[in-house]
Amino acid sequence: MGIKGRHWAWPAAPLALAMLAATGCESTPSPRPKPTAAPSASVARVCAEPAAGPAKAPAGAVTVDPAVAGDLAAKTEDNPPHTTFWLRPGKHRLDRNRYSQVIPKEGNSYLGAPGAVLDGRKTNQYAFGGNAADVTIRYLTVQGFVAPHDEGVVNHDSADGWVIEHATIQNNSGAALMAGARQEVRANCLRDNGQYGMNAYKATGRITGLVVEGNEIVGNNRDDWEKRRPGCGCTGGVKFWAVDGADVRGNWVHDNRGAGLWADTNNNDFLIEDNVIEANEGAALIYETSYNAVIRKNRIRRNNWVEGRTYADRGDNFPFATIYLSESGGEPRIRARTDKIEIYRNVLENNWSGITLWENADRFCNSPANTSSGDCTLLVKKIDRCAQPAIAAAPLYADCRWKTQRVDIHGNRFVLDKSVVDCTVRCDRMAVLANYGTYPDWSPYKGERVAEAITRKQHNSWHDNVYVGPWKFVAHDPSRVLDSLQWQGAPYRQDADSTFRARDGG
Repeated sequence: MGIKGRHWAWPAAPLALAMLAATGCESTPSPRPKPTAAPSASVARVCAEPAAGPAKAPAGAVTVDPAVAGDLAAKTEDNPPHTTFWLRPGKHRLDRNRYSQVIPKEGNSYLGAPGAVLDGRKTNQYAFGGNAADVTIRYLTVQGFVAPHDEGVVNHDSADGWVIEHATIQNNSGAALMAGARQEVRANCLRDNGQYGMNAYKATGRITGLVVEGNEIVGNNRDDWEKRRPGCGCTGGVKFWAVDGADVRGNWVHDNRGAGLWADTNNNDFLIEDNVIEANEGAALIYETSYNAVIRKNRIRRNNWVEGRTYADRGDNFPFATIYLSESGGEPRIRARTDKIEIYRNVLENNWSGITLWENADRFCNSPANTSSGDCTLLVKKIDRCAQPAIAAAPLYADCRWKTQRVDIHGNRFVLDKSVVDCTVRCDRMAVLANYGTYPDWSPYKGERVAEAITRKQHNSWHDNVYVGPWKFVAHDPSRVLDSLQWQGAPYRQDADSTFRARDGG
């Protein structure tokens, strides 16, 4: 499919930041948490309370018989575009060929009756594929398919304009579904899939106008791909690649192995609001080598306990965060609904650390250290332009690197009770930092240039927040751990007009 290897930007040799003192956490990495009970906030609980489809075939619909293997694919082939298919109650099957799948025609609709299941029997790789646009799938359970790594079961070929609503897509390998442009994913249960709940990736072109609303996204990355392919960066609830315009709202994203939501490589113009993101083993949200986003009014709690604790117990002093912005920021030259990354009116409660703004000084276009290999920023069309001598001067000095800039963090509530998180240190940090640039030898970003820029020159600001608990702050590099007075004072001057209540608890 062309999906690249892991894009994670934690410092790693030869790019490493110095490791400092060993962790003060008293416990070893905990086993995977038990599934989270339904939260008190209003949230999508669609896995426990799925909506029922029509009990009778709508007028003009073609009825599909579960007793006939391959009936759905055959009737799809035999009927014209814009046909509606109604799947009777029962377990529907495809032919036993591993590549057997339904290939919709433009404008087709597939409606499941109560109890209608399309089952791949651990034999078929894909449920719905092909390039037809404007296909609708509603009220159908899709399970037991064995899509390969990085591939998806529903909309396997990332066709445009699909609507997937009130479906349960569960217990499949790979991703439950892929995404195309103008795709709407609403009120679905995306549960216990081997890799992702959704892989928003399109091999050619960018995905625009994506809507992900009111879904329950739970228990994904069941196959634990980071253990199978260390460093792959290919895990979590949802992964977004090169999406230009996405609304992600009102979802319950919980108990996924890895990150809850992860936007990776040249995403732009995201609105992430009114979600409940909790009890994911890794970060709640990673926004990486991407641009321009609004992250607001989310309830974010108990995330990153497994991954944060694992790295801390190894002695890693990097501030592994619950919201992690890696080489991502606001860019007015790229069209979007905002020209910054604004994080406001969120409640973060008892996560492993808070928000980290990070830049890897050695990661830029054309650098061997760029794990987004082959990709460049949206400001430079030809990657080979990012080379000496031109990269050392304007405009390429600025445009050849993804920058964490114009990030505005305000009006949030950060609550930490270490007795709940079960740690003593390294679960309590906000951070803005970079590593010391060393690589490659022709890099114009060596030394502390990037650390100075992200910390003091790129308009990154915390202000008007509320802190409850024993928070610490990291600036410039991991060795500079500050208390609130140092964080607010010169030269950092962060969190103006914020309030701090140092005791544990909320």
